[in-house]
Amino acid sequence: MNTTLQHSRLLFAAAMIALGVTGLVNGDFALAWQQVPIHHPPTRTAVAYACAFVELALGIGLLLKRTLPPTCRALFPYMMLWLALLEIPGVVQAPQEVGNWGSFGEIAIITAGAWCLFVEQAGVGNARRLGFAVGPRGLRAARWLLVVALPMIGVEVIVDAVKFGDHVMQPWLQWLPWPMAWACLTGVGSIATCLALLFGVWPRLAATAEAAMLGIITVTYWGPDLYTGRTATTALIISFLITAGVWLVADTYRSIPWLANGRAIWNN
Repeated sequence: MNTTLQHSRLLFAAAMIALGVTGLVNGDFALAWQQVPIHHPPTRTAVAYACAFVELALGIGLLLKRTLPPTCRALFPYMMLWLALLEIPGVVQAPQEVGNWGSFGEIAIITAGAWCLFVEQAGVGNARRLGFAVGPRGLRAARWLLVVALPMIGVEVIVDAVKFGDHVMQPWLQWLPWPMAWACLTGVGSIATCLALLFGVWPRLAATAEAAMLGIITVTYWGPDLYTGRTATTALIISFLITAGVWLVADTYRSIPWLANGRAIWNN
């Protein structure tokens, strides 16, 4: 069991803490990323505060060696519930909406990262009871979840780029030549990463490059917009969580060379 504070886990923990803090400050959920079907104000606020407290506690727990294993055991089912209860219904109700698939893909990537932490920290006891979710099988499943999710966010980016044209970028990025082309390139990058992981072509490099790309997008796209308030702040936090999710999966390849090839890599 590795209790070393990885940079990917530090980023994931920091983003979870920030998500919890914003939830406590706003008394509400993370906007489009937590579409909770509770409309009665007192009940909605109470549940929002409870979720914010859980997210804050999970983020802090990821930073401490003593609380790391139980935190990972709680984080994984929490993210699975988030994915199953808040994202799948949107896809089922309106499968023609690309945005619903993109939202599902974003939370699926975060869940994949949480799954990798669960596999790493589950321990022997959980391995016996939850063999499908831990060990080599659990790790492969987490990687598969990332592989499935990456094309969803990639296609959403490309569709939005075509829809909004050269206005797809934030105003401070309009100086870039061919803004739509740059946006499409990032979507293609996510799809290319999916294919690289699927076929075992430089998976460590591909996943790390994807995490780096998402991190750059997070800082340059949402960072300058923070002064506008809650929407940009929440988007920045969720974007960092997505980045950390990819980074955590990339860390599962750290035992193989950067330019390793072959489907056998899935078993490492």
